[in-house]
Amino acid sequence: MMRPAKLVQRFLLPGFVISIVYAARFRAMVSPRAEVELSPLLKLGKGTQISSFTKIKASDGPLTIGARVSIGSGCFIHAGQAGVSIGDDSLISPNVSIVGSNYRYDRLDIPIQQQGESSKGVAIGNDVWIGVGCAILDGARISDHAIVAPNAVVSGRVAENVIVAGNPAKPIFTRR
Repeated sequence: MMRPAKLVQRFLLPGFVISIVYAARFRAMVSPRAEVELSPLLKLGKGTQISSFTKIKASDGPLTIGARVSIGSGCFIHAGQAGVSIGDDSLISPNVSIVGSNYRYDRLDIPIQQQGESSKGVAIGNDVWIGVGCAILDGARISDHAIVAPNAVVSGRVAENVIVAGNPAKPIFTRR
């Protein structure tokens, strides 16, 4: 059941109010058309831009977004209990999903929905470019200066200066 304060925030608080709050608190630009939770667990870096139709959920765990990060339209970011961190100067293209939790599925005698969740968290380094439509899953670690090609699925570690592509994401080139 949703708490009354969460109900008020989600359905009665206009988007422009949330934009003003984050502009005053962090000097970040949040589109009034974005759905960003007001949460003490959400930290935005100075100069960060969050585009319209993006959903950011930080009620379960910490979500830290560095300075000068650009998040495109239609993205979904969910912190999960272990949290999500995104480094400075990173680019998140439109329609990217970053999910810091996963369902448990190890027992066959209990439906997956009733087995609960686990969370390892997601860490994205500085100066990372994530292409359109990527899925960054729980447990992913993307190092500094990496590039994730469009529609890639990342669930493990991506080394520094590497370009990855595919499902699952595999290195295709090293930046020099």
